[in-house]
Amino acid sequence: MKHENTPKLLARLGRIEGQVRGITRMVEEGRYCIDVLTQLQAVRAALVKVESEMLKDHLGHCIENAIVSGNANEQRKKAAELIALMERGAR
Repeated sequence: MKHENTPKLLARLGRIEGQVRGITRMVEEGRYCIDVLTQLQAVRAALVKVESEMLKDHLGHCIENAIVSGNANEQRKKAAELIALMERGAR
């Protein structure tokens, strides 16, 4: 996957990585539970945003390319991948 969104996603993931390291320090320092939980919620929200952007990218490139190609097997494959992803997320 290399799309125009890649640099933005990598930057966002780098910030998330920094947030997680900060949470690790907070736990090591014995910081107040609510403060740690607040940061965990922030990381979860940031990951949801990355997931959403990745999904949009997949729909806008991979799925669209399968549709435009007219290849029914490729279309079915992409649809099956997306369904499997949604099923895993629902667990």
